[in-house]
Amino acid sequence: MAAKDEGGSQFFVWYLSCFATIGGLLFGYDTGIVSGSMLLIEDYFELTTIWKEFIVSGTVGAAAVFALIAGVVCDYMGRKVSIMLASIVFAGGAVVMGAAESKEMLLGGRIIVGIGIGFASMTVPVYIAEAAPSAIRGRLVSMNQLFITIGILVSSLVAGGFSSMKETGWRYMLGLAGVPGIIQFVGFLYLPESPRWLVTKGHDDKAREVLRRIRDKEDVEEELEEIKVAMEEDKKESGFVLGRVMSTPHVRKALFIGCGLQIFQQLCGINTVIYYSGTILKMAGFPAEQAIWLVTIPFSINFLFTIVGVVLVERLGRKKLLVGSFVGVTIALVVLAVGFQLSAEFSPSVDRNITEVYDNGTVVVDKCVSERFSSCEVCIEEDDCGFCYTGSGGSTGGTCLRADKEGDKEDERSVYGRCNATNLDNLGTKWAHGYCPTDYTWMAVLGLTLFVMAFAPGLGPMPWTINSEIYPLWARSTNNAIAAGFNWLCNLIVSLFFLTLTETITKHGAFWLFCGICVTGMLFTIIFVPETKNKSLEEMEQLFMGNKSSSIGGAANSGYDYEKEFAAPELKSIELKENTKF
Repeated sequence: MAAKDEGGSQFFVWYLSCFATIGGLLFGYDTGIVSGSMLLIEDYFELTTIWKEFIVSGTVGAAAVFALIAGVVCDYMGRKVSIMLASIVFAGGAVVMGAAESKEMLLGGRIIVGIGIGFASMTVPVYIAEAAPSAIRGRLVSMNQLFITIGILVSSLVAGGFSSMKETGWRYMLGLAGVPGIIQFVGFLYLPESPRWLVTKGHDDKAREVLRRIRDKEDVEEELEEIKVAMEEDKKESGFVLGRVMSTPHVRKALFIGCGLQIFQQLCGINTVIYYSGTILKMAGFPAEQAIWLVTIPFSINFLFTIVGVVLVERLGRKKLLVGSFVGVTIALVVLAVGFQLSAEFSPSVDRNITEVYDNGTVVVDKCVSERFSSCEVCIEEDDCGFCYTGSGGSTGGTCLRADKEGDKEDERSVYGRCNATNLDNLGTKWAHGYCPTDYTWMAVLGLTLFVMAFAPGLGPMPWTINSEIYPLWARSTNNAIAAGFNWLCNLIVSLFFLTLTETITKHGAFWLFCGICVTGMLFTIIFVPETKNKSLEEMEQLFMGNKSSSIGGAANSGYDYEKEFAAPELKSIELKENTKF
């Protein structure tokens, strides 16, 4: 059945998908830009750890709530209108962030942007999946993840470009997100609504016109009839959609798998890489100005390897890409965990033979010059303190001193001693605030790079692609909204508590935790997730029907007679009666 909708030109459906996935670009830019801008924002607004987590997670929390709301709006107003609303919200949030005069106003802007992200993350994959031919649907839906990675990469380049403007650079970083939102809104004025949504609203003639335009051929009656048959079957049962989902075993199975994939995508720690990559690199021992630019390395690889996923999704299939991705991400997390563990174990020690003095010759005595600060790692846990050292990797002459929190060189020098501004160049000393010099910084770069190489082709796009495919039309918006809501909820948990987690169970402990979750996600995928490539959206439902010749993990190749199933709808009701358990 997949072959029947391959006719005609595919140009328009690619054009349509590119404009739709500008929402993905905005999604990526607004989530990625916080990584670079945070290194400037935290100094400008003097943010505490809690406030940094609020600024990052405010967007995520709003996205979680409004991804659920988007399901209702998407069904009531249509896929096209929902995406256009997201464009307007993106532009408005960018203006508020760029003009923020307080941390509260900045948080408000981040929340507004989160509303747009919630709408876009749920609606764009559904819109593309409902317009795309089944033969290239996986590739087109995966394009949304490709545009997300483009947005993330662009955000890192913009952050690097404005990083030298310590007072105003972050305003340009955050405000520029409004431009793509305006472009998408204008472009969507000339794009059609989803043909499947039009059929649900009784607009068969409009749906026929849209299908002819998308498929670039006159004869679309067979596809239109298939959509109508599926919709008529759905109408035979009425009631609250969520209630129907919970009482329909095969749809409940699909929702369980869809939500599980979204949960594991986030709990493997991807957004610690996206939101805190600059912070992670700084933790690993890179100065802030280097960390801002270094994040372009993993972000560039993220973009390039997402292209690999787009190319391979129709060849290898969704499940193989997912399992391979889990394996690679697990290895990357081991590298990160070991790197931070070695950095902590071999942190440069404080040299008690060196006495720091004020300019007048008086010996320094304060909380930073304390017996309990035996190493750099312990010293920098106190935000007011930094590490003054000489030699490679802080191997010699290390002392803990109070950081200068005032003036135009905030945190770039100590208040007194060898690393005070007047002595820094003359004595050949180096100053580290918020990080420790270490010989293992390369492991952080390697770990982040391996992480995005493995994540980008599989774990990045496949949960969204599979969720856009596996639900019947009547439950598609609702179930996608629920799955997207779980994604953003887990995103919120990780982004809100990551910094606190690193302080509570150590940096390496946090990455070992993500590693364990990743292994669990791989087992979940192997056991439960079916292959969905080359199935039409109307055929997809049969993968979860629990018939004797298939199982939830291997239905894709069961040889099940889909034509017979659709020729005899009464078989569905028999199956549903027999399959009473999840």
